Amino acid sequence: MHGGAGDGPSGASGPQAADYEAGCRRAIQVGSQALRSGLGALDAVERAVRVLEDDPLFNAGTGACLNAAGLVELDAAIMEGSGLRAGAVCALPPFRNPIAIARAALDDGRHVLYAAEGAAAFAADRGFERLTSEAMTTEPARRRWNAVRDSLAQSGKAAAAARGGGTVGAVARDALGNVAAATSTGGLVNKRVGRVGDSPLLGAGTYADNEAGACSATGHGESIMRLALAKTATDRLRAGAAPDDAARAVLQALGSRLGGTGGIILADHAGRVGWARSTATMPWAAEGELLPLVAGL
Repeated sequence: MHGGAGDGPSGASGPQAADYEAGCRRAIQVGSQALRSGLGALDAVERAVRVLEDDPLFNAGTGACLNAAGLVELDAAIMEGSGLRAGAVCALPPFRNPIAIARAALDDGRHVLYAAEGAAAFAADRGFERLTSEAMTTEPARRRWNAVRDSLAQSGKAAAAARGGGTVGAVARDALGNVAAATSTGGLVNKRVGRVGDSPLLGAGTYADNEAGACSATGHGESIMRLALAKTATDRLRAGAAPDDAARAVLQALGSRLGGTGGIILADHAGRVGWARSTATMPWAAEGELLPLVAGL
């Protein structure tokens, strides 16, 4: 799993770097335990992502970044590779665990993607509690928002709003050969109200197919969407590429064609994993039947 690609404090550099890595370790242990207990890949990725949504250090769930109105808007998606079932929410008002709401959409099966107040209504109908932005906003998130707005006021450069990092995602393959992927994020600091990133879009930030593998991406969402990064990466797996090679290749294309940066994690249909980043940091962790728990930045 990953804890978001980035270059600034919200991208896991500086004195908190070890805390980001530790968070990924905790989350991967929860996902791995789910698999060891007999649950499938879909349950494993949901449980792992929920751990980091509840960790205020990450830009997902509690602690998510603020939009231009100073409010929390959340994106999340989850997908399984057997029947290509998926659920997603975007521009979701404050709810504690967006990935659980995305999972409810997958299980419901009527629609794949719910947006804004429609997503909130679906969540409330399924028993999820709506919170306030204040309840989910941390002081570091507020400071980052103020810093970006101050920079914009002084320089007039909208690019200052593009600071991200802290998006969370997980991929897994279970004993039956099923793969799954899940991604959750608050998006970009000071994004325009209603902006939707790559995370909840199938084929962009999240994708899973038993015939190829599973992918969760992180980084500059506008570039990731245009390259359909997750689907592009899993298609490379389908063609026989090793996960590490596929990850590096799509990030190279992201940079050369669109000037975008980011990170990616992959698990192929055989259970091999790979990851890569083109940013300064991307906290990650991995564990498998033949792979002892490893983590890094």
